[in-house]
Amino acid sequence: MSDQLLTPPDGPAAPYDALLLLSFGGPEGPDDVVPFLENVTRGRGIPRERLKEVGQHYFGFGGVSPINAQNRELLDALRKDFSEHGLDLPVYWGNRNWAPYLTDVMREMAADGRRRIAVLATSAYASYSGCRQYRENLADALATLAEEGVELPRVDKLRHYFNHPGFVEPMIDGVVDSLAALPEEVRAGAHLAFTTHSIPNSAADTSGPVEEHGEGGAYVKQHLDVARVIADEVAVRTGVQHPWKLVYQSRSGAPHIPWLEPDICDHLEALHEAGASAAVMVPIGFVSDHMEVLYDLDTEATAKAAELGLPVERSATVGADPRFAEAVRELVLERAAKERGERPEECWVGTLGQSHDLCAVGCCPAREPRPAAAGVDSPYA
Repeated sequence: MSDQLLTPPDGPAAPYDALLLLSFGGPEGPDDVVPFLENVTRGRGIPRERLKEVGQHYFGFGGVSPINAQNRELLDALRKDFSEHGLDLPVYWGNRNWAPYLTDVMREMAADGRRRIAVLATSAYASYSGCRQYRENLADALATLAEEGVELPRVDKLRHYFNHPGFVEPMIDGVVDSLAALPEEVRAGAHLAFTTHSIPNSAADTSGPVEEHGEGGAYVKQHLDVARVIADEVAVRTGVQHPWKLVYQSRSGAPHIPWLEPDICDHLEALHEAGASAAVMVPIGFVSDHMEVLYDLDTEATAKAAELGLPVERSATVGADPRFAEAVRELVLERAAKERGERPEECWVGTLGQSHDLCAVGCCPAREPRPAAAGVDSPYA
């Protein structure tokens, strides 16, 4: 949260007078774990005893998810970058599922006089849980403030940044470093396993704008495009074209519902059976090393690789890399210029081009329609 004084929306960020970092949130102690999971699963009728079982991943790390600490690091990086480049834009932070809660932070921003807010979600790709659900969260917060008689700010969610150079380049470095960390005798034959969160096939197929719906939808297309960019650049830097595949992790749904596959552990088994010499797990679907990276990759998948006798490394996520902070600044200034009627240069790599600024009707739909802010169909224009 910010303690900066109110300044008028002037300069290169105008009309925006604040940036909101919007994230998932996580527990910060053993007593937080079950209440946190109750927030995450609210409305699904999951018994408290079952949540205690699910929470064992967190209890194994002292009940602390690293995501909040990582968001604090990103906040510091953003504020440092903004200050060094003369961008007078306060940065706030709110979460979906744990303190600081989004509604509380939106209330604070309104009290601070913020009237036009740019929003960065810590999810780089199109999907219901990674985009529209955050827009629904924003609409819920605004609805609460409206009931309280608060003057509502306008919120604009920044475009998907999966293919922004400032997001992709740190991951390329991470893969190169991980390959170098493998024993020399297995390095050349290493496979790259690009990992992201598995989601139901139905959610994947309807991700992105309606015209992109279909097998895998925008969610899979975007990940494949980023993976290809990284693999090609790694080949340029190392002189070796490593085989690669997009795989999935962190499935949490009922067994009878089809989710994206293959799972990372199944993929490691397949690589071992095919005679691969080693693997590098590349978590391109995640901004930082939160619990699903630390447990599903660093613990579970790494144990599977050890069981198989398959040398494996896990490459770094972007986290608070200065290049990512720079990318966020560029995204803010890009969107601000568009809102002023200008035509700024848009940064992207790969083949898909820049993502849309406003989510259209039917983009990443929920099973049951709910109001969502920061889109064409927003009730809070």
